[in-house]
Amino acid sequence: MAMNHPQGSLRVRVLLFARYAEVVGTAEHEVTVPAPATVADVVTALRSDVPAARILPERPLCARNASQALPEDAVEPGDEIALLPPLSGG
Repeated sequence: MAMNHPQGSLRVRVLLFARYAEVVGTAEHEVTVPAPATVADVVTALRSDVPAARILPERPLCARNASQALPEDAVEPGDEIALLPPLSGG
């Protein structure tokens, strides 16, 4: 479980799936964001930490702890944020 950092920040695990993982080059990355933080802050931190992640949409479909999340949803220590590419089917 992630812990708070001394300067009022928190670590959040980010999971990338399917095309996002392929393009970014990793299926998982941990970011540190200032507390309090939102899902959007986590996405911004990922885009800053991993140059290849800059190609991701600014507002990708996200899940927080396996439940759909909005960009403005709060993030807590130990949360897991998943970035989900649009699904297509046939």
